[in-house]
Amino acid sequence: MFNFLRSRPVPEIECAEAFERAQRKDVHLVDVREPHEWQQMHVDGAISMPLSQFDVAQLPADRPLAFLCLSGRRSAGAARQALAAGRTCSNVAGGLTAWRMSGLPMRV
Repeated sequence: MFNFLRSRPVPEIECAEAFERAQRKDVHLVDVREPHEWQQMHVDGAISMPLSQFDVAQLPADRPLAFLCLSGRRSAGAARQALAAGRTCSNVAGGLTAWRMSGLPMRV
């Protein structure tokens, strides 16, 4: 049903750039992991919108979106949906695994 979403390329952003842009308030970080995953660790200031309840219309529209999950796979799907809805967005490359390995701040 949503095969057209898989074929659309998703812009990627590196973790450090996503962090810097979020600090400058140039992008909203959106974490699409499920609530139990969010409770284990997350980036302060990120918006929690589990993929199981994903609704791009509920996300702020005042700046671009940068989607996160653990590895970048689920967040790429969310980014595709947002792109299809006409939103400017990107997927954070490597997700929270790469974020953590980069030494960027997060709440654990």
